[in-house]
Amino acid sequence: MKILGAKVIVCSPGRNFVTLKIETDEGIYGLGDATLNGRELAVVSYLEDHLVPCLIGRDPFQTEDIWHYFYRGAYWRRGPVTMTAIAAIDMALWDIKGKALGVPVYNLLGGKSRNSVLVYAHATGRDIGETVDEVERYRQKGYLAIRAQSGIPGLASTYGVPKDQKYYEPAERGLPSESLWSTEKYLRHVPKLFEALRNTLGDDLHLLHDVHHRLTPIQAARLGKELEPFHLFWMEDPVAAELQDGFRLIRQHTTTPLAVGEVFNSIWDAEQLMREQLIDYLRMSIVHGGGITAMKKAADFAALYHVQTGAHGASDMSPVCMGAALHLDLAINNFGIQEHMLHNAQTEETFPHAYFFRDGSMYPGDEPGLGVDIKEDVAARFPYERAYLPVNRKEDGTLFHW
Repeated sequence: MKILGAKVIVCSPGRNFVTLKIETDEGIYGLGDATLNGRELAVVSYLEDHLVPCLIGRDPFQTEDIWHYFYRGAYWRRGPVTMTAIAAIDMALWDIKGKALGVPVYNLLGGKSRNSVLVYAHATGRDIGETVDEVERYRQKGYLAIRAQSGIPGLASTYGVPKDQKYYEPAERGLPSESLWSTEKYLRHVPKLFEALRNTLGDDLHLLHDVHHRLTPIQAARLGKELEPFHLFWMEDPVAAELQDGFRLIRQHTTTPLAVGEVFNSIWDAEQLMREQLIDYLRMSIVHGGGITAMKKAADFAALYHVQTGAHGASDMSPVCMGAALHLDLAINNFGIQEHMLHNAQTEETFPHAYFFRDGSMYPGDEPGLGVDIKEDVAARFPYERAYLPVNRKEDGTLFHW
């Protein structure tokens, strides 16, 4: 079997997605997600202008060698654009391999390590009362784990709380919007949110929270300590992770579990955090972390240091990536949890898939390959529209982490 060609499909069924389709001389094709939220066309160019020409004529079964060819062979390594492009190729090749052998991809990764994949939903509200109600709504849908975010008194908008009661869609059409932030108001508010959630909903539900990189290490240590009575499943991205030594300070002061890595694109971004056991969950995603080949190795390395996976799975990952994530989640031993945000009806129509939700968990399905397809005629109805993530400032105007 040889690769005949590959094309990049860009569509926007409610939000922008970039999909790579690799075709072979035996009529089998594979799909990979190449979406980099807010920087989609940079990946399109990297694929079309640099990587796809090097794929033609290669054996799609050689996933390991092809991965290293594009990672080591380029000399300029890592970075979100490069790793997202490599991930798309890698996903598509595993999809081809599974289809050619007639097996789901998880059986090529060691088979099932569990029967299903625990997922968590996003519950948000304009205030604490609304968030409590929303968490209960998701619990009634069968979710066993729920991330809770709430509007903060005195701030006009808050990360994680969508506009107009829609599913959270951070990428916005037009130029970037700007929002204002107050760490002090946030730190006063969050413990009250989780006290209300536990008082109302009890202790059995897994509760998660995303700080979104907005604290210093000592502030994160304070918040983690104040949240300990409410035994969170995790506190996510408490600080910006470029300075990984900062996590030592957090660890010294709190036993609240820490999850990090949504913006990571290589195991080297997390190596120190895992080796020193400074985190509990690695959140790097398949689409931004180099694909199935790279993420399997990252998960195996994490397992040596008691770190579990908790991969990013917001709606900026297309169903192709969600399918790939579920196959890896099912196979690895140190899986922890998978983020799950619902895609809109247009996206579901564009990307038919075998995976499904039931009783708090996801199942990848048993179709050969990844079990996700794309209807190109439907995708063509939703042309690309430039969109950006918001920009965040402190109340005094200082540019800050979003």
